[in-house]
Amino acid sequence: MTQDPVKTRREGGILEVTLDRPKANSIDLATSRRMGEVFRDFRDDPELRVAIVTGAGEKFFCPGWDLKAAADGDAVDGDYGVGGFGGLQELPRMNKPVIAAINGIACGGGLELALSCDLLIAADHARFAMPEIQSGTLADAATLKLPKRIPYHVAMDLLLTGRWFDTEEAMRLGLLREVVPAAQLSATAWDLAGTLEAGPPLVYAAIKEVVREAEDMKFQDALNRITRSQFPTVERLYSSEDQLEGARAFAEKRDPVWKGR
Repeated sequence: MTQDPVKTRREGGILEVTLDRPKANSIDLATSRRMGEVFRDFRDDPELRVAIVTGAGEKFFCPGWDLKAAADGDAVDGDYGVGGFGGLQELPRMNKPVIAAINGIACGGGLELALSCDLLIAADHARFAMPEIQSGTLADAATLKLPKRIPYHVAMDLLLTGRWFDTEEAMRLGLLREVVPAAQLSATAWDLAGTLEAGPPLVYAAIKEVVREAEDMKFQDALNRITRSQFPTVERLYSSEDQLEGARAFAEKRDPVWKGR
């Protein structure tokens, strides 16, 4: 019986997704498709509010593409599944927050998977790289994302040299929210997830949609769409019970009770 390479743990509105594919948590086509199914189901489950993505073990978060599987016939342009490589970075309408708990090496497609998350927490021994240049290939998603996330010349350094960098540099570049001892990584990620779980899901959805859709828009055009409720999530938010609840709770000096509707 084939072991499922993706383990899930669900508590309340939190879903933890663990990539568990010995020895290094690399991703082949079948694993990518499975991850896409898990993230799609998370997206579509109204009871789930936030996800945590991590890797099994203490050495690897994910080193990216499984080169052994590629040598055995997995096509680089094969069927990665509904969410693209790793199941997350191309998944449409992902309007819920996702936390990466980076428990070790995150390089190549593994770093791209982490960059597809909204908040990144790393164990202090984690290391990062985009080493595709050394094998004569393109770090496709990272080539698009890194120059938008960090200074252009630093992004080009990482892409053109494939060099490794540590958590101290990743924090300095603004890629990470927090660095913690490895033994505290899971608890830290779950604490953060609990904070987000208690927050307003419709606002989270609006934030994620606006950030995503406005990326290539002019500022005023995007702002006009927000103020005129022309984003579907914004329209839903402004006509929701939660919008009224937030105003009432503020006026009554109490904590709001969010229902996601």
